[in-house]
Amino acid sequence: MVEKITSRIQQYNYNTISSVSNMADKPETTSVQASPAFGTTYAMYPNQQANQVQIRTTLSGKEEKAKYTAVLSNLDRNGRKILENMLKSGVLLNSDSNDKSTVLDNLYKIINEPRAQGLDAKIMLKDTVATIAYPYIITQQFGDIPKEYTQRAIQANNEGKTNLLDIYQGVNDINVQHSGTCVAASTEFKLAKQQPAEFARFAQELSSPKLSVNKTIGLNNLADNTINAVWLLNAFEIPYEMKNFDNANLTFAPDKNAILRAQIQTTNKDPYERTPLDVLMQSTFMQVGSQQSYNTLTDKRAGKFNQNDKGLIEFEKTFTESVVFDKNILSVTYQTVDENARLIGYETDLGTMKRHLLEALNEGENIIIGYTQTDANNIIVNGHEITIVGYKTDKNGKITFICNDTDDNIPRLIEYSEDYLLPKIHHAALPKHIVEKDLNIVPNYVEGINIYKNMKNAA
Repeated sequence: MVEKITSRIQQYNYNTISSVSNMADKPETTSVQASPAFGTTYAMYPNQQANQVQIRTTLSGKEEKAKYTAVLSNLDRNGRKILENMLKSGVLLNSDSNDKSTVLDNLYKIINEPRAQGLDAKIMLKDTVATIAYPYIITQQFGDIPKEYTQRAIQANNEGKTNLLDIYQGVNDINVQHSGTCVAASTEFKLAKQQPAEFARFAQELSSPKLSVNKTIGLNNLADNTINAVWLLNAFEIPYEMKNFDNANLTFAPDKNAILRAQIQTTNKDPYERTPLDVLMQSTFMQVGSQQSYNTLTDKRAGKFNQNDKGLIEFEKTFTESVVFDKNILSVTYQTVDENARLIGYETDLGTMKRHLLEALNEGENIIIGYTQTDANNIIVNGHEITIVGYKTDKNGKITFICNDTDDNIPRLIEYSEDYLLPKIHHAALPKHIVEKDLNIVPNYVEGINIYKNMKNAA
């Protein structure tokens, strides 16, 4: 997922329009097989510690046992084995969710409560279990629209349009070849891997008839005071209700056309294409970041912060990650780029950058990064978002980063040496406390105001 960068404003966008798999200077990578029981890589890296959560591996009481039996009976042989492993590992009874519900609670609701029109409860259950167990299968590949759905898709996409040129263009736009959802897919991956109970809650609620999920967040995870946090919520046009001066209840939902894409993938999914669950998750995160302007049928967005109609810019990505994880996330920009999109230096040395990444990984974080590719003149020509999930150290002290890429059609981890990856990292989403001692931090809302002003002036 890459994008030609042609202006200083556009340098913030690292998401979209053609595959990076053919990059001329992309090194050979090694695939890493993670545990199919859960997909965690902590055991592979003894210097990486998982977030401390209470682990429970034994079903408690008749109600919980009944839920487990019901879920088990709706899975095939492989799914039952995965569920059993999830119980043994403590994942199934993990309750690190916004409402303290467990993975099991939400899996049970998926098969015991109605699903949205055109969605199959057993398929949604299977996909949710498989994704939590092995999140490396998450992809951003859209898939084609079969003939039997074409007319419905055209009509849905042309709804409200009166200009004949727009209508004609809309017919072509629904055949998405290269998606711009790498930020959304990376967010989906991080949620599944880092907070399985919250991922299961999102899966259950987003696939229900209401097609939305509510989440209570702390406003201090968005800005330094309530007024600025409210500015961000209003700027991103996300539906919310203030609970008090410290907390707000947000509503996340996919765009109105996502259900049609999800229905198509329910009955017409090919290998390496998105599941219906991927569709709903990625649409939801694109909506959050694009100021509720995303269209799943065309993979295009509008909104006030991005001049490009594909993907999410860095500022939008940071807001999305902050509200989804209810955490004070900073997008730390490491590369210095001039007005001609030329890479001219770095905000800090590569050793400090590496230390930031390793400290975050040691705290159990999965780090979404944006990396760039440059031409012979050091002009940035494209970029992409991937997730660093771990690392290993060789006998000489050199680091190899273990990464996940949702756009490479490889449902496994890949490895990049520090010498290759570090110079290419434009930005990384990191906890505030790790970077504030080394760099001057520009608050998210301040960056947003500046971007908005720049775009107004450039218009």
